[in-house]
Amino acid sequence: MCADTAVSHLGIEFLEVGDDFIRARVPVNATTRQPMGLLHGGVSVVLAETIGSCGAAFAVPPGHQVVGLEINANHLRSLTSGWVIGTGRPLHLGRSTQVWQIELADEAGRPTCISRLTIAVLPPR
Repeated sequence: MCADTAVSHLGIEFLEVGDDFIRARVPVNATTRQPMGLLHGGVSVVLAETIGSCGAAFAVPPGHQVVGLEINANHLRSLTSGWVIGTGRPLHLGRSTQVWQIELADEAGRPTCISRLTIAVLPPR
């Protein structure tokens, strides 16, 4: 499903799906760093939206679709190497909208970014 998408091009890997969370990671490397050698903030946002959107898709009835409406991100710590691991949890699972909180951290568990994603739930056509 993720072949030839931003997910595959950036090297995002899904790690775990639980009853109330979803976890994925992205490498910090030449593909995901900005010119100053730091993880590009946009890559953190892509990881957060990927996690929240996939979690939202798991939480809707069959035939429904989900699309992002709004996302924000606060970058807390920069990285130059390793992996960024994100965990998303739903804050609100409504019939027409969902809100997800995604926390990103480095491999030592230190927070790197916090994001909130609002999703629209689309009924079957």
